Amino acid sequence: MAGIKDEKRSHRHRRVRAKISGTPQVPRLFVFKSNKNTYAGLADDTTGKTLLFASNTKSKDNTIDSAKKVGEDLAAKALKIGVKRVVFDRSGYRYHGKVRAVAEGARTKGLQF
Repeated sequence: MAGIKDEKRSHRHRRVRAKISGTPQVPRLFVFKSNKNTYAGLADDTTGKTLLFASNTKSKDNTIDSAKKVGEDLAAKALKIGVKRVVFDRSGYRYHGKVRAVAEGARTKGLQF
């Protein structure tokens, strides 16, 4: 069952997604947090495809440090395929904690947003 917090986040996510979208040249960097893992990916919204994906499912911890490593891993993969600029989609979450760590990790490895 989805709670009120989930409904509010979903509403914020829809509001943000109405304003931003990813293209093949400047994809959308999205973040999803679960209780066990942090996920991030790059999406091309013109074709509806996910270009890259990174998560911390292999490690047993779900900390801010592991979220930063997810961002660094995603940025390294993105630079390999030639993506340097992205649009950041926080997916309705507040910009702090793990969401901020993913963004900072991606920035330290060279992604621009």
